Amino acid sequence: MTSKNIISVQNLTKTYGKKVKTDVLKKVNLSIKEGTFNWIIGSSGSGKTTLLNLISGLDEATSGQIYIDNVLITNMNEKDKATFRANHLGFIFQFHYLLPEFTALENVLMPLRIKNQKITKEIKKQAIELLSTVGLSHVYDHYPKELSGGEQQRTAIARAIIGNPKLVIADEPTGNLDSINANQVYDLIRKLHKDFKMTFIIVTHDTIKPIKGDRLITLKDGNIIKDEVY
Repeated sequence: MTSKNIISVQNLTKTYGKKVKTDVLKKVNLSIKEGTFNWIIGSSGSGKTTLLNLISGLDEATSGQIYIDNVLITNMNEKDKATFRANHLGFIFQFHYLLPEFTALENVLMPLRIKNQKITKEIKKQAIELLSTVGLSHVYDHYPKELSGGEQQRTAIARAIIGNPKLVIADEPTGNLDSINANQVYDLIRKLHKDFKMTFIIVTHDTIKPIKGDRLITLKDGNIIKDEVY
């Protein structure tokens, strides 16, 4: 496995409030290697989602620096951050955020349309193959309301990786699913990590059963208190 860092977080602090200040993250330092599978866990309020939002450029740090693929993102303006996200990151959220007026296939292709990429027959074929990979070849022409909760989230996962991003960020990806569908989603994410060699960071409240190679990062009160590779 490569030793290259895809993420480098240096002295990252996030403080909310002006009169009464709350440090949600406290000078966090973290490096994540390319192609790895990473879990971020901790109780509610530990700073998990804040850390994820800062890494992805969806929120601004109070101080500190974040490099993704050797690019400093903390000094970027919002437009440049949005462009960087579109070109380099994939996102999976607790809610699928599928557009109801578009089919599963059209939803998967949406990130490419946002980048003004021409949707050729070959690209459409690749998207259908990706839907097949996530077990949805039989419903690619169905609308979100015609899909089950698990199918909706698998569509969202396909949408996250259609542009072959280097980094996929998942925030509570099974939060709206029952245990059976949740396990299926985690199995799928592992398969995609293995097949596509992307870096995955997953924030979750779920009880984790790490496998060999997984990294488990535990946050508490804005600090990393445990960092283990299995």
